[in-house]
Amino acid sequence: MSRHPAATTRSLILDEAVRCFAEWGYEGTSLNDIAAGVGIRRPSLLHHFPSKEVLYQEVFERLLSDWLERVESAAADDRQGWVKVEAVLRAGFDYFADNPDYVRLVRRAAIDGGNHLVIDLAGVLRPMFDRAAEYFEREMAAGTFVRHDARHLMISGYGALLSYFSDAALLEGLLDSDPFEAGELQRREEHVIDLFASALGAHDLR
Repeated sequence: MSRHPAATTRSLILDEAVRCFAEWGYEGTSLNDIAAGVGIRRPSLLHHFPSKEVLYQEVFERLLSDWLERVESAAADDRQGWVKVEAVLRAGFDYFADNPDYVRLVRRAAIDGGNHLVIDLAGVLRPMFDRAAEYFEREMAAGTFVRHDARHLMISGYGALLSYFSDAALLEGLLDSDPFEAGELQRREEHVIDLFASALGAHDLR
């Protein structure tokens, strides 16, 4: 069954908006740019999204919903210890690998302080961040993992994942290869997993 044309156009607008906002930021992107990328005129875009602000909000809401769903699904598993940590790390990495423009979009929003967002990114992510910190602290107290500052450990992981996908041009010059090529992505994922296993003293659990 084919989808309703309006739903198809709306989805195309959102996809193009992600690309444009990631490439040029909020201020550098116009609705005309997005409409041209989709192959429609500005009035047609405004039929679906009445302003750039509304479109930007929906882009972020979709991003957060998709990312949280994937990571929460991995975290909700009954597995414990290192197995759970590895599952969540891989879920996060794989999502970013599938959606590199989202990573650049988040980094741009962080740099400008989220001035164009109605939603509070930190507020949305805070409950999951707190649960993860409690999990690490509980496992560290039980002797499962080497003790670290759990919150800073997660911030280090956040940086290790996001910087790779947001700094592709720099990394290509350093690696002499496409950082998004399948082999390089696999090497990076395994490196991040190995780095965390080492930090947590979990190599013998892999």
